[in-house]
Amino acid sequence: MGAKAPVSTTLLWFKRDLRVADHPALAQAIAPGEPVLPLYIVEPDYWTLPEHSERQWLFIRDCLDALAQDLVALGAPLVIRVGDAVEVLEGLRRSHAVRRMVSHEETGNAWTYARDRDVADWARTQGVRWEEVPQSGVMRRLPSRDGWAKQRDAFMQRPLVPAPKAIRATTASSDPLPSAAALGLAPDGCTDRQPGGRAEAEALLHSFLHTRGQSYRSAMSSPLEGAKACSRLSPHFAFGTMTVREAMQATMARQRAVRGTRDGWVGSLKSFQSRLAWRDHFTQKLEDEPALEHRCLHPAYEGLRPKTPDATRLAAWEAGETGLPFVDACMRSLRATGWLNFRMRSMLMAVASYHLWLDWRATGPHLARMFTDYEPGIHWPQVQMQSGTTGMNTVRIYNPVKQGYDQDAQGVFTRRWVPELAEVPDRYLQEPWLWEGAGRLLGRTYPEPIVDVKAAARAARDKVWGVRKGDAFRKTAARVVEKHASRKDSAGRFVNDRAPRRARRSAKAKPDTGQMGFDF
Repeated sequence: MGAKAPVSTTLLWFKRDLRVADHPALAQAIAPGEPVLPLYIVEPDYWTLPEHSERQWLFIRDCLDALAQDLVALGAPLVIRVGDAVEVLEGLRRSHAVRRMVSHEETGNAWTYARDRDVADWARTQGVRWEEVPQSGVMRRLPSRDGWAKQRDAFMQRPLVPAPKAIRATTASSDPLPSAAALGLAPDGCTDRQPGGRAEAEALLHSFLHTRGQSYRSAMSSPLEGAKACSRLSPHFAFGTMTVREAMQATMARQRAVRGTRDGWVGSLKSFQSRLAWRDHFTQKLEDEPALEHRCLHPAYEGLRPKTPDATRLAAWEAGETGLPFVDACMRSLRATGWLNFRMRSMLMAVASYHLWLDWRATGPHLARMFTDYEPGIHWPQVQMQSGTTGMNTVRIYNPVKQGYDQDAQGVFTRRWVPELAEVPDRYLQEPWLWEGAGRLLGRTYPEPIVDVKAAARAARDKVWGVRKGDAFRKTAARVVEKHASRKDSAGRFVNDRAPRRARRSAKAKPDTGQMGFDF
């Protein structure tokens, strides 16, 4: 009598989807009834990339701890393995007779894109069927943006996938989760990081939809008020403890409940829904053109700014020591909390790109490290948008002094994060160099402004618009618009994007708010 053939195992590879609710890949993995092995791979090489940080890893560790508890309750312990993905997968294929693997589609950075190609090659070579399942409104191999919004809306309206009651599982040895130091991640001073995990996401969504979000539409532009009024769900979307579809459907239910009221809820919920749609819209850009992480979307902008950045300006901007109070307050707050509201994210990037004339490839990684909610599909298209290198978006040069007065009229936020300015009168807080007592402050306890704000903006505007002349530029811009600009959604509304007027006529692209980060 021959030896009994080993039972075939299905690998369920968790990536940016650290949950069991509304998890289409999980449902597809368990459907045939074969034993399932839930797997998360910690890839050390991934964490050496310049856009990654301790705050992100610690958030993920929270999420993995919560996911592990949920899976144990379903009878399927989470297996953690540390190492190269292909090597880990091959080891499990050999030991567990793996013939099938299921995961969600991932729109990540260039590194994960290359890793997935290597995994696909391995799967084909070894006869493993890899099933990749959509989990958002982002679509693979999209032939055109025409009709995208309608398809995305249809996905969002499908019923949520319920968490299973139990999973027929197999087990394997598991590696301990490494510390941040073991992954080469230095302490980054994020003393007020958001905690991760499914329970945190659910609590945030509930409090936003029933209490905190009432003033969302009016408060989200303020770094002080927005910290409470924004949903704060962006890191949970980024690492998948909650889906956008869950948030969208909960928001629609809340909209039905507040219909007809005049207390701010209607407008705030509508704005939140729009930003959830914009999230998929921008991620679709990176899905359609992965190279935009490294190359200007419009090639005419290559070489516009020095490839090697001014080290002094870059260091001052990263440290919050530019001598521009509101810029420094925003950067210091971001460094300490891992979060900043959307308008101020845009301003930080714009100041770096225009006033300091730094290339986005030098500044983008720093902001990515600072964002606990770093999402490549949002980050890189937005970094380029705020740097004016897309060829289809209006050049938006924020005046950091005006933003300070507008968004922090009482100076509470600025004084909290730049205490060196405690003695400066309110009327000079955003321009301390105009104060008669500036001589005993600037260059001593607080730096002098690193640039003249108005002169730097004027010079940058001339350079950027100077590139936009000529038929060759416009023809390429039209191609960019055709590929990446938004179209009307199923309700006849535009989704996003601000394109030059001539290009908009052909692609029907609509102006967006020009904001970065989509922190919600």
